[in-house]
Amino acid sequence: MTNHQQFYINGAWVAPSSTRTLDVINPATEQAYTRIAMGNAADVDKAVAAARAAFPTFSQTDKAARLALLRRILALYNERAEEIAQAMSDEMGAPMAWARDAQTWAGRVHLEATIAALEDYEFEHQRGTTRIVKEGIGVVALITPWNWPLNQIVCKVAPALAAGCTMVLKPSEIAPISGMVFSQIMHDAGVPAGVYNMVNGDGPSVGQVMAGHKDVDMVSFTGSTRAGVIVAKTAADTVKRVAQELGGKSPNIILDDADLRTAVRKGVESCMSNTGQSCDAPTRMLVPRALHAQALQIAAECAAEQVVGDPRDPATTMGPLVSQMQFDKVQALIQAGIDEGAQLVAGGLGRPEGLTQGYYVRPTVFGAVKHSMRISREEIFGPVLAILPYDSEAQAIDMANDTEFGLAAFVQSGSLERARAVGRQLRAGQVNINYPDWDVFAPFGGYKQSGNGREYADWGIHDFLEVKALIGYGA
Repeated sequence: MTNHQQFYINGAWVAPSSTRTLDVINPATEQAYTRIAMGNAADVDKAVAAARAAFPTFSQTDKAARLALLRRILALYNERAEEIAQAMSDEMGAPMAWARDAQTWAGRVHLEATIAALEDYEFEHQRGTTRIVKEGIGVVALITPWNWPLNQIVCKVAPALAAGCTMVLKPSEIAPISGMVFSQIMHDAGVPAGVYNMVNGDGPSVGQVMAGHKDVDMVSFTGSTRAGVIVAKTAADTVKRVAQELGGKSPNIILDDADLRTAVRKGVESCMSNTGQSCDAPTRMLVPRALHAQALQIAAECAAEQVVGDPRDPATTMGPLVSQMQFDKVQALIQAGIDEGAQLVAGGLGRPEGLTQGYYVRPTVFGAVKHSMRISREEIFGPVLAILPYDSEAQAIDMANDTEFGLAAFVQSGSLERARAVGRQLRAGQVNINYPDWDVFAPFGGYKQSGNGREYADWGIHDFLEVKALIGYGA
């Protein structure tokens, strides 16, 4: 693509309002490989105006028309899957197998899930003489992160289209290129002018402007809790709906009747996939005190099996972190774990041996972690696992819930009935029992400071709808 320094507004690639640009860094090389334009309030105004103008017509399209549009987008997405995967590997350092089979795959299956949900979705029903109508909320601002670029873009764009909304997307400026490929797919699929718009930029100059814009009816934001608070405060002045998927510090309770080796190994792998850069990663492993030493040995073995290196090398299983800022944050929290007296059983400070360039970190496991330690309480967003011993099932549940976050939780047990009982007591939006397959039809979102609202399939469509009662409509 040659339009990296343009925005997609009102059905066309257009020049930005200013000359400000930003280097896009390949985290494996620490070198810039392209530049993007950085938007400002004038660009947001143009994009929102286009979306506002398109809403009256698009909101009145029927379900069949929206289904046909989503199916065209899916077909083109599949045709350009390799280009998307290459873009995500370059912008966020994902190993190619992961970029293809997880990152690109995620966008595909969410498109498929939204289509399936829309096929069965009822936008109207009768209650006595009142007609209940669900209709698109209006112009929506979509702000997405760098760690799962297409997953989060599709989780917002697809249900917004299904609901009949028009939109402005701001992808992460750290990993923006896959979003630009997606924007071209939207254009080629024949999305009507103004229905979908894309402006690159940073949070203060574009994201906050979108959140506070008087002609935006809703903001859907995925990112850190800190940034989410700013978005919510900014949106409050115009009393618009805000849906947020924010940070996490997910507990993974391994009960004493679980297969310990399997439970620990899968827990380590889940924590460290995507270089630990997933908001729902099981980063706190809670194990019975009597099994703690054995769990540490298993976890250390598993961490040592990770192959950290060049994302283009087929042998690589873990790429770099996304940026220098993220590298510095993870290093600081590893140091905090050491300073606070946790037992370092794998990894540690610095890059893996033989890697002198790139934001690579060592897959790290801490044992004997106390619940008060920073590595147990703060979201690290890197391949760092904290293992905490517990003395009773009740204590494990209390420790799991004693967090400001509530995005996801995990329970491992040889008894499904017991795992279900523990799962019901965990304060999290998703509870994963015995490492199930990813369910793209399950609601995704958090309790507490992990956000509000839910994404995926019909749950995502619901969040972009208003409910109208036509009273006296007739039977």
